[in-house]
Amino acid sequence: MYSLYRSVSTQMRTCPLLSVQPVRGLLDEKFQIVVTNLPPNQKVTLHSLHQSDDKDFWEAFGHYVSDEHGSVAGFKDESLGGTYEGTEPMGLLWSMRPIPGSRHGLRLRKRDIFRPMEVCISVYCEHLSQGFSQQTPLATSVTERWYIAPGVKRINIMEKEIQGTLFLPPGSGTYPGVLDLWGGGGGLVEYRSALLASHGFASMALEYTQDTDASYFEKAYQILNNHPMVKKDHLAVLGLSLGSAITLSMTSYSKVIKPQCCVCISGSHLMPVDKSLSDLFELMKNNADKLCVNENNQVILRNLILSLPSQSAKIDVGRIKCPLLLVNGDDDQAVPVVESAEDMAKMMKKAGNRHLLEILMYPGAGHLIEPPYSPHFRATNYKLQWTNERIVMLWGGQTKPHAYAQEDAWKKILAFLWQHLSAP
Repeated sequence: MYSLYRSVSTQMRTCPLLSVQPVRGLLDEKFQIVVTNLPPNQKVTLHSLHQSDDKDFWEAFGHYVSDEHGSVAGFKDESLGGTYEGTEPMGLLWSMRPIPGSRHGLRLRKRDIFRPMEVCISVYCEHLSQGFSQQTPLATSVTERWYIAPGVKRINIMEKEIQGTLFLPPGSGTYPGVLDLWGGGGGLVEYRSALLASHGFASMALEYTQDTDASYFEKAYQILNNHPMVKKDHLAVLGLSLGSAITLSMTSYSKVIKPQCCVCISGSHLMPVDKSLSDLFELMKNNADKLCVNENNQVILRNLILSLPSQSAKIDVGRIKCPLLLVNGDDDQAVPVVESAEDMAKMMKKAGNRHLLEILMYPGAGHLIEPPYSPHFRATNYKLQWTNERIVMLWGGQTKPHAYAQEDAWKKILAFLWQHLSAP
């Protein structure tokens, strides 16, 4: 039976000491792991264990050898094997995977942002790759990873039929705003907005369904723009996947949504959402024969999306009048982001607004580009909105380059938002 808390072993004559600093920190903050009081040249395994809000256990581990002083520093020493290799200070987080025997197709997502992600870090003797629950660790420490900083306020939005959550940074001043749109998986996803508020943005996570039309997003934008704690007309729209298509469509066509900048993660202009999402889902349903399935029975969505312009107009990104940042992985198997970015650049060049477009294309990264140090999910369980069918969706990406993309993209997203929202 796995437990997040294990007693410290005193089997060795000198008790090893394990330090994880900081003990509490934001999810996007790096930690440092140091083990001391080991024998010189001792083989050890650093292991992380986390129980998700869905009660599933996730783990990662790296193999190390102590130096002549009997120390291992996870932030500067190389892992020789395990779920990650090389000098990877945060490998114990981003290489996490479900423990053996877990349910298939899992995705690690924070549902309760007021509870931290507790990670149990342990050090074991020798190089282990399995059976951690049957071994006694040399030392253990628990670190808390938070999506929300102290003082951030959470406000339920239930106005004009809008379902969302507004997160406000600590303090009493006005703040630049971000309308945060997730993808087609449905539900209210709050953790990215909470993290954005922890970095100084008034961020509103918005829930929407397949029956949502353009006016819904316009009302949400107005609510955010008119909030007394939000700096009026200093707004951005940030979308992931379907949320990116909505962002592009609203920014191109809406007379209400006029952001100072936009960020689109793993999105495409080939998914028209100018009227309602139900029209788009009906279009995708009618083209379901374009879906591909690989040898592992995982669904590849990108070919279906590539086929849509033959039956419906592309979003006219030449109409966009604000800076636009595209964040993509070139191994995205859900959305044709490479082809889309290239075509968008051509369209915007022809329209004379190519100077507003910045493209980040990450080699080896997949579709689900999340905040830093989140585990990589190449394929997970998913419900197709237009059929309600439960499938395994192939998102793509390789673990290490995907982890790099998440860390680098987050820094650049924050810098992009500040650059365009901090003007007087």
